[in-house]
Order: sequence, then C-alpha cells, then structure tokens
Amino acid sequence: MPIARGYAATDASSPLTPFTFERREPNDDDVVIDIKFAGICHSDIHTVRNEWKNAVYPIVPGHEIAGVVKAVGSKVTKFKVGDHVGVGCFVDSCVGCATRDLDNEHYLPGLVQTYNDVDTLNGNAPTHGGYSDSIVVKEGYVLSIPESLPLDASAPLLCAGITLYSPLRRWSAGPGKKVAIVGMGGLGHMGVKLGAAMGADVTVLSQSLSKKDDGLKLGAKDYYATSDAETFKKLAGTFDLIICTVSAEIDWNAYLGLLKPKGSMVVVGAPENPIPVHAFSLIFGAKELSGSMIGSIKETQEMLDFCGQKGIVSEIEKINISQVNEAYERVLKSDVRYRFVIDMASLDA
Repeated sequence: MPIARGYAATDASSPLTPFTFERREPNDDDVVIDIKFAGICHSDIHTVRNEWKNAVYPIVPGHEIAGVVKAVGSKVTKFKVGDHVGVGCFVDSCVGCATRDLDNEHYLPGLVQTYNDVDTLNGNAPTHGGYSDSIVVKEGYVLSIPESLPLDASAPLLCAGITLYSPLRRWSAGPGKKVAIVGMGGLGHMGVKLGAAMGADVTVLSQSLSKKDDGLKLGAKDYYATSDAETFKKLAGTFDLIICTVSAEIDWNAYLGLLKPKGSMVVVGAPENPIPVHAFSLIFGAKELSGSMIGSIKETQEMLDFCGQKGIVSEIEKINISQVNEAYERVLKSDVRYRFVIDMASLDA
C-alpha cells in the first residue's frame, strides 16, 4: 500500500500532529496526485474538534486540494502525468445509485467525503484529506485546474469558490441584479469576486467597515456596516439576492427586510443554533429563504473554467504545515485575509 505523510487530529482537544498512513493501491480508473497545497476551511476546524458530533479519529483534514498528477490508471482518459488538478469536498457519490446524477450528486445519499468518511473502494477504510503529501482519487472526481491560475491560490476554489459560485449561478446573479454578500471572510470575499465577475452589482454587509477597502478593491460597489442600525433602514427592499456566509447569530428578519419582493436569501454559513424567522418576513413580499452546499463535480469544473477565464483566485496567506494549529486559532479570530493555504512542501522542512 502507498504510504502518505500528513498531519492528523487524534481527538477533539489535542493539536494536529504528524501522521503516517496508507493510501489505497490505485485502480485502473484512479489518479494519483502529489498534493502541493491545501486550503484551511472552517469546516476542518468544526470536524476535528467534533463540533458537529460526527468525528471519527484519526482525521487528516483538508478538502481544498491542489496538486499535480503523479500517475494515472490504464483506463484514465482525462488526465496525464504533470497536469494541474484539484480535489474538493467529496471523492465518490451516489454509491447506491444505478446512474450517477451529474447535477445533484452532492445532495444525494451515498456521498463519500474527502475526509472523515469511509472509502468503499478500500474496504471501508477511513478517507483522509489534503493535509498530506498525496491522494488517490477516481478520475470522475478529479478536477482540472486551468494552467493560467496559480496552484496555491486556486486551492480554496475547491470549497470556498464553489460554495459561492453555485448559489450565484442558481439565482442568476448577473447584469441588472443587486446582490448582497453577508460577511467578508474566506467565503464572502469569493462571493464578491465571483458576483462582480458575473456582472452583478455587489454590496458587502459586514459587522464593521474594517475591510471596506478590500471589498471595494475586489469588486464590490458598496460596503455597509451591519452594526449600524441605519444600514437596515437605508437598504430596505434593495436586493434581489442575499448570500449569508457567516455562522454568527444574526437578526434574520432584519436581513429578509433588505430583499425586494420575490427576492431570495441563501444560507451557506452554518449557524450552531436554529434560525428564527417570523412567517410574515417571508409572506410579505413572497420572499425566499433557502440553502446551498458546494456543487457537483460538473458545476465545480464549470466554476474553475470560469475562474480561469476571469483570472479569479482566492486571496491567501501561505503557511507551513507546522503552523496549522496556530492558523486554526487565527481563523476563529477572523485574523486572516482571506484563506490560509498550507504549502505541503513544508512537510519536508
């Protein structure tokens, strides 16, 4: 069995530490990837600290993976050695389905997550993610990263990028549409970039104005502080679409009041507590409150191609793997602009 090296969580309270483990032997339809960079997603922290109560240790986190093809199986046709590729939040889907649903696979039972799941192709051994030097993935779940994009800043596109691209596309963000992005963090800044590139009129709604210059530079037309009560009066009935990227407690009824009639508010952040919404906040104006989660492999490739055409990548701070525990604490303090990316070459340092 191929041996991989990485960093793992062994319980909910201990720091991540060096970890050696086995990857499966590649099958005919597998792609072997040398991982060059791995983004840090807030969901990595939720998982390794068992905040979602589903952790199975040890866990090698990481589902924002960018690397280079090292080897391919005999039946692989889409990739060759040396290609720039990515792996996102899942490595198999619809395992009980007769036919793969290319558009909705990420919402169906049987999804195999990149880490903290079981590999049905490897005797239900644990799946381990991108905080490691290599990974073996079925061809149909490997994504092509345009050569025009830097690998390090492309890694967060595999989660943060598609998480914002999917609702922007589904709710038709584009010319003539007013879009608000709630939160200017790892997810939110991608929403600003992507929404602006689609031609929408983008406004950032953030707790303070501390990141206003960044927001405007990345493509926002306006930027408002939600800590100012006047913001909700001034912007009432303004937006066609609001995408909420934050996990903090907010006044959902106040935000719904910012929508135009028949406008939509989409949740991509995951608050710990249930969302309290008054029925009349939806009834008056026929407004919609919905949710969205990543995208299919098909849509994720569409997103990467769009980013390649527009020159869009994440704003990153690159770190060594030994700094991962410090980076986690900084993420919790919102002390990163805007996504940490681990340089996996640092495993050899």
